[in-house]
Amino acid sequence: MNSRQEIGSTRLDDAARAGWLYYVAGNTQDQIAAKLGISRQTAQRLVSLAMSEGLIKVRVDHPIANCLDLAARLKSRFALDLVEVVPSDPTSSSTTIGIAEAAAAEIERRLRSEAPIVMAIGTGRTLKAAIEQLPPMECPQHKVVSLTGNISPDGSAAFYNVIFTMADRVKARSFPMPLPVIASSPEEREMLLNQPMIQPTLALAAEADVTFVGIGDLGPKAPLYEDGFISESELKALQKAGGIAEIVGWVYDREGRMIEGITNDRVSSAALPSRERSLVIALAMGERKLAGILAAVNRRLVNGLITDERTAEALLAG
Repeated sequence: MNSRQEIGSTRLDDAARAGWLYYVAGNTQDQIAAKLGISRQTAQRLVSLAMSEGLIKVRVDHPIANCLDLAARLKSRFALDLVEVVPSDPTSSSTTIGIAEAAAAEIERRLRSEAPIVMAIGTGRTLKAAIEQLPPMECPQHKVVSLTGNISPDGSAAFYNVIFTMADRVKARSFPMPLPVIASSPEEREMLLNQPMIQPTLALAAEADVTFVGIGDLGPKAPLYEDGFISESELKALQKAGGIAEIVGWVYDREGRMIEGITNDRVSSAALPSRERSLVIALAMGERKLAGILAAVNRRLVNGLITDERTAEALLAG
């Protein structure tokens, strides 16, 4: 005998009536009690029974409902610890609009914590757009550490390195990486990372409670190439080796495996913090980044994602 048979059809009829009065007609439990000639406690139990027996299907008639559903499905499908999906603008080709604002809100929420945290920050256009959305804050209890070097090949400050902008906005202790993004040789990289002033920053990055990174594609307009960090021949070599995307300079393939050699043995970025002990959130959307996002969540290079509806739907279809 199933549960509905045990409850009885009359009881279910009463529950359905109470549920309709509450969820559809908008009555209070006191009003339901009066209309059905029962006590308030019985009305409450009937409304609860209607929900538990699946007699009531709640539908939120608002665009954000689809975002919430997509986020829940992504979280379950890829075993992610945090997912936020923002509405897509069908008329926009931007790869930052919407997710930059959502990322800013998440960063701000973390920084509002009175308990001290270590926040690691990557680089890139989306993250820069997010940091620019932050309100001025006073967060002396927190530490913000950069995962990447902040020196471009010509010796100038890397334009999309956001550690200094963020530190100025939130007044937290900041720990930059005063290194080139990509060293000239593996030997130079090893020498630079072993400097006494760099070691504490690397150690701090490994202890991050939460990390925010972008995902850069490796197509013809790859950010690493357009920003002058790698040459055209290096880009083609990475593509030939199967590289499809990068996170803080680390290039990986469709399976989420790091490409051996080429530029990966010269990247001066810190390793991504542990996804088992902390939260590593990628901010990424758009068709060009789709393969890279899919590889990152499948391989658990990240365990959090802020993206848009179109990208979320494509990830679930992939």
